[in-house]
Amino acid sequence: MMEDDNLKETEEKKNEPENGEDVAYDEGSDNDAKIIIENLRKKLKECRAEKQKYLDGWQRAQADFANFKRRNEEQLAEWSKMLGEGLIRDILQVSDSLDAAIKNHPDDKGLKILAEQLRSVLRKHGLEEIKAVNEKFNPQFHEVVECEEGGQQHSGEVVLEEIQKGYMLNGKLLRAAKVKVKK
Repeated sequence: MMEDDNLKETEEKKNEPENGEDVAYDEGSDNDAKIIIENLRKKLKECRAEKQKYLDGWQRAQADFANFKRRNEEQLAEWSKMLGEGLIRDILQVSDSLDAAIKNHPDDKGLKILAEQLRSVLRKHGLEEIKAVNEKFNPQFHEVVECEEGGQQHSGEVVLEEIQKGYMLNGKLLRAAKVKVKK
């Protein structure tokens, strides 16, 4: 008798739902099995929808982070350029002073070597001189400080003399060339 009771308990435990879910069914009923299968399909569909929602959220977060990282790197590069731009503006004053010293002492080779070294370092950092003399006047790059009337030799305004050099830094105007033009 005791063995029969143990056997019944074992069979009942096999038929009990796992994870505490209340799923009641009768082994002999096909309708109950269909209902259980339908409920399981519903639950599976909900789980898949929830999984997709989490996956979509994670992918959006990944894309947002990648965009944030890219924007942050661009901003740091821009700040670095701006800091470099300020320093180069200050160094240009030294370069202008060297050029003036060379004009006053044209035989001083030391000044010429020093000026060339300075220009070389500035070129390495993206500084380019704006060509002005004998070029057609361009208001984007030239600032007129003196104007001279001339014959019909040239059509339009032509730069006769450069009063102060102009520079571009990494393709952007840093300082316009101050020039004397001929009309």
